[in-house]
Amino acid sequence: MTSETPFPPEPPYECNLCPRLVEFLDEHRAAHPDWFNGPVPSFGPDSARFLVLGLAPGLQGANKTGRPFTGDYAGDLLYATLAKLGFTSGTYDARPDDGLELVDCMISNSVRCVPPQNKPVGAEINNCRGFLKARLNALPNLQVILALGRIAHDTLLRTYGLRLAAHPFGHNAVHSITAEGLPSVTLVDSYHCSRYNTNTGRLTPQMFTAAIRTVKANLK
Repeated sequence: MTSETPFPPEPPYECNLCPRLVEFLDEHRAAHPDWFNGPVPSFGPDSARFLVLGLAPGLQGANKTGRPFTGDYAGDLLYATLAKLGFTSGTYDARPDDGLELVDCMISNSVRCVPPQNKPVGAEINNCRGFLKARLNALPNLQVILALGRIAHDTLLRTYGLRLAAHPFGHNAVHSITAEGLPSVTLVDSYHCSRYNTNTGRLTPQMFTAAIRTVKANLK
């Protein structure tokens, strides 16, 4: 596809907008043909009022399994916390065929393809923004977005055409955001639920639970 092509909510498996990511995926398709190795689709019902927005798939997590936050530590914390607060049905077992379903919740990423060193560059974030905008507009009941980390927060604000300085990132911070052609939503921030953040104490399970409780409190 090209940047002029209308963006669907989910990128095609053969998306070629980001040459560096295409090359990286081709390497892993050759090395690990049994992995998913493609743009990871969002997970959850289109009727969801709550969207979790991460950064990008993990190499041996979502890129391997084909489901967001599935197969790595960040997913262990995310799905356990969502379950505790009633946003899941079934049991998470770190496999895309574990039967887990999300309730009133969808999980997606700002960048849909795994980047080297888990660090997408600005052009790749920009290239994927069209998919994010289409994803938002395909959620008719969307009310609250939980941004996992500053990059997801900033990407969402740029998608809405808003000034970053007017909505500073902070754990459990709450922002009302609106723009023509996009749903008006409440944005809740959280530090990313990565192993690094939890190991360093930047994010505790209690802090993460508090942020998702804030999401729940803002659902009407």
